[in-house]
Amino acid sequence: MRLEGKRVFISAAAQGIGRASALACAREGAQVVATDINGLMLAELAAGSDRIETHVLDMRDGGAIEAFAAGQGAFDGVFNCAGFVHHGTILECGEADWDFSFDLNVKSMFRATKAFLPGLLQSARDNGTASILNMASMASSIKGFPNRFVYGATKAAVIGLTKSIAADFVKQGLRCNALCPGTVDTPSLRGRIAASADPVQAEKDFIARQPMGRLATVDDITPLVIYLLSDESRFVTGQAVLVDGGVTI
Repeated sequence: MRLEGKRVFISAAAQGIGRASALACAREGAQVVATDINGLMLAELAAGSDRIETHVLDMRDGGAIEAFAAGQGAFDGVFNCAGFVHHGTILECGEADWDFSFDLNVKSMFRATKAFLPGLLQSARDNGTASILNMASMASSIKGFPNRFVYGATKAAVIGLTKSIAADFVKQGLRCNALCPGTVDTPSLRGRIAASADPVQAEKDFIARQPMGRLATVDDITPLVIYLLSDESRFVTGQAVLVDGGVTI
């Protein structure tokens, strides 16, 4: 029960890392507010735990996020998990691709953090600490990978955003860190593999870049989510925390 007594907000919680994190936080005692644009999958998530409350919320809609935050009260932790992986070099990235990727991968975090910040600061005053966790990646933000041009640019921006928030509010007890996973076996990854010209080879290639010889599972990632949202990490802020199976050794 490492999160007992805490309220945690998680975006993109209908599947993948977001879903696994919502369930893991609930198991650790948190009251979880889980959001996504997929209401059907959210309903399935809510059925998995009486500690999870779900809401359909578009993280690209600033007005909706502000209205949602106004009715929620204070959170002790926020996990900004929404994102999109664009495939291609700069030559395959149009302005619409650039704008969409930055809007979802970075600006959504700006919107949510700004909306939830008063409550987070109140939690920090009341409890001595509160935590924001932003989803980054080891891919291109830490180590360059081919065909991840705009994705890498957004995830590098997430790390900069994270460090700036951490620096601005460290003296008020609010921590902000970025999570940088390696290649995780999620529905998103499976979709990208299926869409490739040779799915069998694509899966082999994804596995081959992990020195540990396998893809990460969501259960490899959630222990770090719990740690960074819990008081156990109360002396950790402004960090890009790698969970990558040795890719960046």
